[in-house]
Amino acid sequence: MKYRTYRNTDLTVSEVGFGLWTVCTGWWGNFTRPEATALMRRAFDLGITLFDAADTYGNGLSEELIAEALGAQRDRIVIATKIGYDFVRHGSERRGQREIPQDFSPEAIRRATDAALGRLRTDRIDLLQLHNIRMQQVDDDSVWETLTALQEAGKIRYFGVALGPAIGSLYEGVYSIQRRNPTSLQHIYNILEQYPGKAIQEAAAEANRDTMFLIRVTHSSGLLEGHYTAETQFPPNDHRNHRPRGWLLNGVRKIEQLRFLESQDRTLGQAALQWLLHDPRVASTLPNIYDEKQLSEFASAPDTPVLSDDELDRIQSLFAINFGIQEEAPKFKGTMEVAGSQ
Repeated sequence: MKYRTYRNTDLTVSEVGFGLWTVCTGWWGNFTRPEATALMRRAFDLGITLFDAADTYGNGLSEELIAEALGAQRDRIVIATKIGYDFVRHGSERRGQREIPQDFSPEAIRRATDAALGRLRTDRIDLLQLHNIRMQQVDDDSVWETLTALQEAGKIRYFGVALGPAIGSLYEGVYSIQRRNPTSLQHIYNILEQYPGKAIQEAAAEANRDTMFLIRVTHSSGLLEGHYTAETQFPPNDHRNHRPRGWLLNGVRKIEQLRFLESQDRTLGQAALQWLLHDPRVASTLPNIYDEKQLSEFASAPDTPVLSDDELDRIQSLFAINFGIQEEAPKFKGTMEVAGSQ
């Protein structure tokens, strides 16, 4: 494992992190508490120090699992969590990945932070992220003043933004960076889904901001692991069952054109992580982890051969023509155009 430090901070994280959504939301299979905590402890043994939760994952379960699995390692891990969804009053209303109401008022932010600290059984959160904010929260000074006050009180060390849902929100990300300069911004980005992630990361460089990135959906919901075929069937409760069949069929066609990234020393899944880590602004990656074999593969990715300039160029050439495949453009939620741009 290798490690990176957020700019102008003492916050150091493993290049591969563990996102707890896979073990407590039911979208990637069902895990018992012993199964989830065993996988998390194994991740720590493999050098993973970043554990990314959210208060809404399992209605508090993800934070409880961190305390249960790694409480004894508190000073050796980095706890990232998210707040913003009012699951206390609306958690029972969730069906699948459907959103529930949010509350980013100063009172709610403080209340949610204190509740997360209780579930985590710790006195500080290393990285507190605003979960799926809209432009209203980007523009609301009281939101950021509250985060600063929590930081000054020692309850959080650093704060950031986690973007979504769907594939991303361009201007929520760009304006968060330009106007608020958060330590971290988490968003979706991978070889197959480069928009709007690439534009958001380029905006940080152009604005000369310190913000670094946590990358989720690193393998395009599993496609870039390289194991799916046109005959693949997902379990009944798997969220990918809600995708159109063309997502799988076109995805398999794209993956076949990326097989040149595989070698004796590197799997396609590891290459997908190396592609992300090529950007020094990426602090860490959060692949979906749901079994020990896959965990070992991803945890060792930073130690595999880096992608060559030729490989990087070939990837971009294929992406520029959408791998030669005609398909319907993805639908985005969030702000993808500036008001009045049309």
